[in-house]
Parts: sequence; C-alpha cells; structure tokens
Amino acid sequence: MKRALFLAGVILIALGVGAGLLFFRESYKGFEGQTFVTVERGTGATEIGRVLAQAGVIRFPWQFWMERALHPSAKLQAGEYKFDRGATVGEVFDRLARGDVYYFEFTVTEGSNMFDIAHALESAGAITAEDFLSAAADPKLILDLDPSANSLEGYLFPATYRLSHSTTAAELCRQMTEQFRRQWKKLTPGTVANAHRVVTLASMVEKETGVAEERPLVAAVFVNRLDKGMLLQCDPTTIYAALLDHRFRKTIHKSDLASRNPYNTYQHPGLPPGPIANPGADSIAAALHPAETDYLYFVAKAAGGGHKFSTTLAGHEKATREYRKKARKAE
Repeated sequence: MKRALFLAGVILIALGVGAGLLFFRESYKGFEGQTFVTVERGTGATEIGRVLAQAGVIRFPWQFWMERALHPSAKLQAGEYKFDRGATVGEVFDRLARGDVYYFEFTVTEGSNMFDIAHALESAGAITAEDFLSAAADPKLILDLDPSANSLEGYLFPATYRLSHSTTAAELCRQMTEQFRRQWKKLTPGTVANAHRVVTLASMVEKETGVAEERPLVAAVFVNRLDKGMLLQCDPTTIYAALLDHRFRKTIHKSDLASRNPYNTYQHPGLPPGPIANPGADSIAAALHPAETDYLYFVAKAAGGGHKFSTTLAGHEKATREYRKKARKAE
C-alpha cells in the first residue's frame, strides 16, 4: 500500500513538473494580429509579467516571474516591444533582456518646413499634426543658440529618426534639435557664427535650389542683394508667409506678392524674421561660405535644369524671357 502511494506521488510530481515545463516551452499567442507592449523604465518583473499576460503575450504572469528567478542577473530593457507571433516565455524574456525594442524610421527631407513634417507624421500615424506644430512652435530648445528664434523652424534637422508609438512630439523635437547642434558644431569648428542669420539664409538657399554646386552661388546672390539694400524677392518666403496666414493655394498669386506678412521679402527689406524651412548641412555650409561673385539675380534655366545667374537686370530679364518662351513651348 505504501509502495503504491509512493509511486502515485512520484507520478503526480512528474506530471506537475512536466506541466510546468510545458508552460515554459510552449509557444503561446493570446492575441490577434499583432500587439505592442511598453515596458517603462524601472518596472519590476512582477508588473512586466502582469502586462505581458494582459496583452496575451504569455499565458500567466507567474511564468515570467519564474523565468526571472532563473536569470537573476539579466537586465531587462525599457522600451516598446512588438509581438506578432507565438513565442515561449523564455523567448519573450530573452527579447526584453536584449532590448529588442520596436521602432520605425521617419525621414525628414532637406527643405521640409514644420508644416510638411507635421503632415508627414500624421500620415504615418505617428504623431498628430496639431501636437507636433504645438511642440515646434516653442523655441526654448534652441534659444541658447538663437535667442531671436520664434519657433524651432530651421533647427529640426533633416535626417532619419527612430520612433516608437510612445514617442511624443516634444521628444522628437528634442532629437531633431540635438542633431542640428551636432551638425552645427561640425560646420563651425572654433568659430562664432550668427545662427539666426546663417540658418535663415540657409533655409532660403535650400528652398531655391536642389543643385549642390549652385548653393554657394544662390547664397552669394542673397548676400549681394542685402549689401546693396535690394529686396530679396525670394518666392519661397512668399509661400511661407501664405502658409503662416493659412491661405497658400499651391501657387503664388498677386495677393501673395502684395502680402504685408513680415516673411514676404517682396514687400520687406532684409532677411525674413526667421528660417522658412529646415536646411541640410550643404545649404548651411553655403550660407556660412557664399561664393565670391557679383551675381545679383537668378532664374530657372530654359533647359537643362538649374539656374541662370546674372549680374545685371538686363541680363536677368533676357534669361527670364528665355525661360518663359521655353515654358510656353512645353505646354
């Protein structure tokens, strides 16, 4: 009798151990499609197990606690994790220990303004346009470098950023301005430059040409016109003024050219109050080091891309007529 009871006990223990091992070794998926779990910094194993079980990533919270007990020295990484297929408890634990966090890439192209970035973020389902524009409107992240900044426009450096669903507009703005600072430091080693003036000029250069070798020439035209007290008459500033006034209609109208908005350089002398876009490193370099030339005008070439530069109004008007003639033939 005692022998029979002993054997029964051994069998029950074996079954229990086997069941426990099954719980650890089985792949489990208690959710549909995919799910995301965020582990906040400083969260303990008890809470992580509860969150994982609630999301359907593991069957029971205690499974994660047991896995943690088996690996007491492992450092679990905070972040957002994406799960799209079944996994064992050990595999889930290993991902958190490796810091296999989820992110997606978001690219800001050179010459994008904060309105472009806001629209792209909302289209990607990352951050609402309203939230981003609200964060970008606050210049505090850059005031030490540019005390005259009235927003972060110009300092949201064009690059590819890694975002997660938990990334906030404020966090992204901080990433972008930090990237600007790194690039600015590389471009101005051992020198003191007026960031407000340089970045404003660079933003205009960026919007006027995508041809790398033309950027120092475009910068020179604007600098030469400033030195002579001429209106800059930069079309992209007129467009930006219309964007600020919420009335841009995809093309420039006479009413836009006549606008008294401070950013409209057809009506106001000097540079606009601030950047009109976010320039890349090449355009910033061009603004820091304009070409040595007497050019005062430029217009798109009639053929071949790029621009035709002129030192006189007569030469500019001739180039403009050629461009318009070519454009009419192409219609």
